[in-house]
Amino acid sequence: MGNNKKIHFEISERKLLLRIFDVIFVLFGLYLIGFIFNFDYFQFSVTNYYWTIVLAIYINVFGLIFEMYNLQVASNHFQVLRSSVLTTSSTVLFYLLTPVFSPQLPKNRLQLLIFYIVFFIALYSWRMIYVKFLASNRFAQKVVLICEGGQVKELVFGLENVDPHYKVIGYVNSDEESISTLEHHSLESIKSEDLTSFVKKNGIFEIVVASQKTEGITADLYHQLLILLESGKSIREYTHVYESKTQRIPVQYISRDFYRFFPFSRSNQNKLYLSIVRLTEVVLSLTGLSIGLVLLPIIFIGNVFWNKGGLFYTQERMGKDGVVFKIIKFRTMIENAENSGAVFAKSNDVRVTKFGKFLRKTRIDEFPQFINILKGDMAVIGPRPERPEFVNEIAQMMPFYETRHIIKPGLTGWAQVNYSYGEKLEDSLIKLQYDLYYIKHRSIYLDLSIAFKTVSTVLFYRGQ
Repeated sequence: MGNNKKIHFEISERKLLLRIFDVIFVLFGLYLIGFIFNFDYFQFSVTNYYWTIVLAIYINVFGLIFEMYNLQVASNHFQVLRSSVLTTSSTVLFYLLTPVFSPQLPKNRLQLLIFYIVFFIALYSWRMIYVKFLASNRFAQKVVLICEGGQVKELVFGLENVDPHYKVIGYVNSDEESISTLEHHSLESIKSEDLTSFVKKNGIFEIVVASQKTEGITADLYHQLLILLESGKSIREYTHVYESKTQRIPVQYISRDFYRFFPFSRSNQNKLYLSIVRLTEVVLSLTGLSIGLVLLPIIFIGNVFWNKGGLFYTQERMGKDGVVFKIIKFRTMIENAENSGAVFAKSNDVRVTKFGKFLRKTRIDEFPQFINILKGDMAVIGPRPERPEFVNEIAQMMPFYETRHIIKPGLTGWAQVNYSYGEKLEDSLIKLQYDLYYIKHRSIYLDLSIAFKTVSTVLFYRGQ
């Protein structure tokens, strides 16, 4: 029974599956309603093939904005319903408003209602199929971990928290002197000589090696790993698994010889990429400042009544290559908020005014930073610029922290769209992992992903 082959889906494969079948189900629903009933608003035709392409693009774009491809959201009935309604409404609205790329509006307005209802039913039906079957434990990946006993708890939780279908069911202690710190968990301790039989008996999908002590991989254990590798079992190093699943760099498991393990993205030196990014930043900055000028009278009035102080606020931040610059923001805190010295900002910080909280949640407080972007101090996307006094403090505890200064800091970034506000040094470590992942994998695709996630953050009022 343990040798039966099971289907497994990696995180990227599940996201791709969701994207493809979102489009397939919606298009099939529209085809079916057109075939059975007198529905002619959306028709499949060789001459109008771009109607289908545009609709598929809209589905994927708004699905990304409204978190349809967030696997935690995709596995929750209520959140699936909410995201499906928002994605359907936005896609249909934009599709109707772009008649150059979509069908002309029909004379019979009932056709539009049918289009909306069929779209939603098809999309929501597929997502319920996913929740019922593909998001279940039927597709769990059973894993064995090889590590020091003292690391077990941290390593297991680090993987299972991000991917509930990735189940570590046993571990081999590669350091007999260390004792497992894992309690109240159905994790079996495996003797190194029993690894091969355990893997075959339990239908293990993958063996993950996290041992930092090479002497812990004995000749017998190494021989068993070779046998398992030759039998088709996947054997991966923990940092690679962690990075692929969390989309973070696990700096706490990497030695100080960091640059051997960290191939920086070529985009960081690609002149074409950097030129395109800079041109886009200038256009976005001018657009953002124009919107800011329109909002300025409202912000000024709100500041007079509820902030009762200066409208703008400047603060020293550390930029590319460690160069300090002054960041510009709309003020959100009470005046003289740091008379006793610099401290980390917190969620529900008592120093933030009620109007300031609104400005932060909507990200309106950051509009003046487009001036910093135009000046070249900042980019639109990159690690958030930190205060020099905090950089020095954090860098003493995290040897790789200053690596984030090899590129310009950003208005938004991979850490900002994936993690909440950093209140303490432990949060800074997690955000550093995201920042380094961005530096390592920097690309147009990742930039677009951050841009869409930023829109989602603003729409769902999750600003910091």
